Amino acid sequence: MSKVKIGLVQTTCTANKQENLDKAIAKVREAAAKGAQIVCLQELFTSLYFCDVEDYDNFLLAETIPGPSTDALSAVAAELNVVIIASLFEKRAQGLYHNTTAILDADGTYLGKYRKMHIPDDPAYYEKFYFTPGDLGYKVFKTKFATIGVLICWDQWYPEASRITALMGAEILFYPTAIGWATSQDEATNTEQYNAWQTIQRSHAVANGVHVVSVNRVGEEQNGAMQFWGGSFVANPFGSIVYQASHTEEEVVVQEIDTALSDRYRTHWPFLRDRRIDSYQPITKRYIDEQG
Repeated sequence: MSKVKIGLVQTTCTANKQENLDKAIAKVREAAAKGAQIVCLQELFTSLYFCDVEDYDNFLLAETIPGPSTDALSAVAAELNVVIIASLFEKRAQGLYHNTTAILDADGTYLGKYRKMHIPDDPAYYEKFYFTPGDLGYKVFKTKFATIGVLICWDQWYPEASRITALMGAEILFYPTAIGWATSQDEATNTEQYNAWQTIQRSHAVANGVHVVSVNRVGEEQNGAMQFWGGSFVANPFGSIVYQASHTEEEVVVQEIDTALSDRYRTHWPFLRDRRIDSYQPITKRYIDEQG
């Protein structure tokens, strides 16, 4: 079965963790009622985006995976016969935390987790304070409806991550995300930043011949200093946008895609065939200081 209905859930969040989880579950139900088979929630959807500050109290937001949120979502996945992609703040052990996405199959089975590999540290995005870099490597998950790859937010900027995940057999790449604009910025800067963000992910679709699904949060946070820009989208294997969400509104959208398109695009534009894998060893260096 190559045709799959993908649900994108783009929402605002509050400071109340249970309220956010309940809202996410309601939105999953809404997506399922629209026919969704795989539903992707945005990055760290059970809380406000807390990495704008370095505050030890925020570690209290973390939980084990599997744990309370995955238990609740597993029950919903089984009830609705949908796959759920759930981005959560993982407490692995005392003093050891990750930015992690759990995958729940359509029968409620916990298929495993992906831990965010690339961790940013920028103004209003102080993630290195909270998250240990992922140590599980890149992952694919064989769900009831498709074999999917999951990467997280800052991973979006790295073609190596998407390439490896696609080479592992991912038919669709999902990116739960939390990214926004400083409300003090001018419109031209906002537009340029969003276009760069979308363009790099569309490039991953083209280079790998797979659909890319990116799901971002929306709404003002950080006492009005940050506007999360929404703009969740689906790109086909040639990078064309088949759906793009609003920059300001909550949305629950279901978009049907056909994973069989990958074969057509990959045979007509055979980037994978022509890869020179014998020449890529230098990519493992931080920087190539000496030229031979």
